[in-house]
Amino acid sequence: MFKAISALAMFSAALWICASPVQAGPKVDWGKINPSLKTATSSGSIKNCLDCHEDYIKSFARTKHALYFKKALGKSLAESCESCHGPTSAHLAEPDFDKKQSTTISFKTITPQQKNQICQQCHEKQVTLHWRGSTHEIANVSCDKCHYVMARKSKRRLSINEDSKKACFACHKDKRARMLRSAHMPLREGKMDCSSCHNPHGSLAPNLLKAATINETCYICHQEKRGPMLWEHAPVREDCSTCHDSHGSNHLSMLKMKPPYLCQACHSNTFHPSSLFDQGSTPRDLLGKACLNCHSRIHGSNHPSGTRFTR
Repeated sequence: MFKAISALAMFSAALWICASPVQAGPKVDWGKINPSLKTATSSGSIKNCLDCHEDYIKSFARTKHALYFKKALGKSLAESCESCHGPTSAHLAEPDFDKKQSTTISFKTITPQQKNQICQQCHEKQVTLHWRGSTHEIANVSCDKCHYVMARKSKRRLSINEDSKKACFACHKDKRARMLRSAHMPLREGKMDCSSCHNPHGSLAPNLLKAATINETCYICHQEKRGPMLWEHAPVREDCSTCHDSHGSNHLSMLKMKPPYLCQACHSNTFHPSSLFDQGSTPRDLLGKACLNCHSRIHGSNHPSGTRFTR
């Protein structure tokens, strides 16, 4: 009985969260962004807007923003436009066509900070909770660099491209190059995207990771590596990126270097000869998986005799 009530309560809470409006942030002072809007008021009508902006308005009317403003907030299409472009009375009253752009909020002329402030009227919580002070905000990245709201260009997250990775690669070209290396790469194969690991809107973790640490992020998919293990390999427990390059590699299992050279970055004076394996090495030392030919449980072992990660 108790379990049934608990399940019902959780289901009800989930419905409430899904039905809740977006979290509202501080309202924009339109007069600070554009002094000509200090005394402007809402027109409340879309008719005059259609004279010049018919194509934009028709495409916007089919987007998630327009549908949400109408169904959840009860806003007209004109009020939806004014949510981002400010009150339009001054814009409509201006007789000189060349001066009309100066009487409204155009995203072509305002700063990245001002653009983000407009978006954060609604999007200040949930995934955007840590936007302020984030790496992208400090770098003057604006919301419209990655998202497009005037037309439906993608099925998810209003991305500027159907493949959301391309929005990231516009700036992170080094990651794009690494992703094209020869090793098996789920990102390149479309099995995941950048936001599978990173929150581009801000995070308390390093490198905008969703989880608290690099390892916790990797464990989202690689649970079998989590442990705890009876015999633990210290670098593995500390940081997966000690050995692996998560953005792409030319080596087996996305390793940073080919074994045995990767292993010898740490193990140069213990158990095996201290010199690098070279011409005098046996095939076992260099061929195939090299050190991993014997130390196959390198991520940790639960076998009583697995202290050297051999079983």
